Amino acid sequence: MATDLRRPLILSIAGNGLTHTFADDNSPSQHVLTINDNLSRFPQSLNQDSSSHSRPPNDFTTTTTEDDENPFRVLGSDGFAPPGSSTVDPFRNQTPRIEGVYEWVKMVICVPIALVRLVLFALCLLIGYIATKFALQGWKDKQNPMPRWRCRVMYVTRLCTRAILFSFGYHWIKRKGKPAAREAAPILVANHVSFIDPIFFFYEVSPTIVTSESHDSMPFVGVIIRAMQVIYVNRFSYQSRKQAVNEIKKKASTNQYPRVLLFPEGTTTNGRQLISFQLGAFIPGYPIQPVVIRYPHIHFDQSWGHIALATLMFRMFMQFHNFIEVEYLPVISPSKYHKQSPARFAERTGRAMASALNVVQTYHSFADYALLSKAVEAGHENLSPFMVEMAQVQKLYHLSSSEAVDFLERFLAMNPDSSGCVTYQDFIRVLRLKHSLLSENIFGFVDVGKNGVITFKEFLVGSIHILKLPLFRRACEVAFNESDVDKDGYISLSEFGGSTSPAIHDLSTSEIQALFELFDNDGDGRISKDDFSTCLKRNPLLVAHFNHHFMNKNLDAETGLEEMV
Repeated sequence: MATDLRRPLILSIAGNGLTHTFADDNSPSQHVLTINDNLSRFPQSLNQDSSSHSRPPNDFTTTTTEDDENPFRVLGSDGFAPPGSSTVDPFRNQTPRIEGVYEWVKMVICVPIALVRLVLFALCLLIGYIATKFALQGWKDKQNPMPRWRCRVMYVTRLCTRAILFSFGYHWIKRKGKPAAREAAPILVANHVSFIDPIFFFYEVSPTIVTSESHDSMPFVGVIIRAMQVIYVNRFSYQSRKQAVNEIKKKASTNQYPRVLLFPEGTTTNGRQLISFQLGAFIPGYPIQPVVIRYPHIHFDQSWGHIALATLMFRMFMQFHNFIEVEYLPVISPSKYHKQSPARFAERTGRAMASALNVVQTYHSFADYALLSKAVEAGHENLSPFMVEMAQVQKLYHLSSSEAVDFLERFLAMNPDSSGCVTYQDFIRVLRLKHSLLSENIFGFVDVGKNGVITFKEFLVGSIHILKLPLFRRACEVAFNESDVDKDGYISLSEFGGSTSPAIHDLSTSEIQALFELFDNDGDGRISKDDFSTCLKRNPLLVAHFNHHFMNKNLDAETGLEEMV
């Protein structure tokens, strides 16, 4: 069925042949903003025509008036509302610095103790490394379970890990409950607070763990991890995650392998909240035993957070004693419904763990941690504005972690202030826009709060909202074809200038050149279809530049889609 995209978006610009439609010829040219906190964040005039809410999704035959400030209505957008955010920071260590007289006095007293502990740690690590190397020597068949005699050699390494825990100040470990038999629960899941967690579990149950590929290259530790018949996963690769799930199924289905241990949060937290679970542990549909770990403390928070590993280890060595509590919860067997819905199985397990910890489970995820890490690299100290509770955003918009990090990089280029907000001038600078009515409308579209600045969450969700619109890819196709005047498959600088001038008039040569270079991804002096598509997918808000190309166009819904993806 043909789709009529005749609704003009760009307001009248002298000399460009576009016209305004005024409701009242005698009224002054002005915008009146009516704010209704319960109904809409956009001008009241956008909602005056009730028929616009009942029109078919692909019917854009209405006309745009002067009051329409939404530059993406032509693509079917009626605006967006970012999901609400909590104020908690599940990754923040509560004691990042040594503070207080007690802590400094304790540091002085513990210096000789720390030296002894350091020697013990190094000695145990060396012995464990040698024992593990011996257990792995000559073992070629990594696709099958480790032979029993090699597993017995690994007992030496397990004893060394208990001594390592002792060297870190964990002289005794409080336990509640017991690990279930492997036949009853082939999979363990636990909250993840510190690097101590996997060391404890290796000593306690010697499981097969699921971990990042990067851990394999760690000195000493990488060898021990390999001996645990580890399942590697690249969290940014769909194929790697899919393969990891298959490996979990394989190793959980036979008693010849150790039980499988996963930290479904995917990263460490401060233990004061649970964050959203990844589904790898729940997709196989096997019974699961949840385990919760607590690190009670007063002066020293042992959670990893955004603290260097060496700093955290040093602080542990300098404590009289570090507390750890481990509680094994009852086994959760999936119902038939849970086997069909791993997300529901994960929710049930998460509720049990959150209840045992007496905390709440938030919509934060590993992707939030990746965003915070990027913000830390950029030198930001106030990290809360860069957390968007990505599990909720990903569920709504099917957004990948790598896409979110890419959008954060562009947002950081806009020089957000200490509160994490970006001004209009910095916004148009990075997007190579010139001050104009169109630029103001694009900024105003993202500025949902209408307070003159935009947050990262507004920028991210606004950009993804446009990117995921059904007509976005078709709009890219039309914009490229209309800009490619000579139909040679490339857009030259002169063609690009002619294509963008109707949107923002009086563009100088340097301004056109700057915007052209943003689209010219490979820097060859011309814009290919791939360059054009890549730029708009990275900067979807820029599609509004080409809305004048969509007027009076009948686009077939079945054609012109695949080439731009």
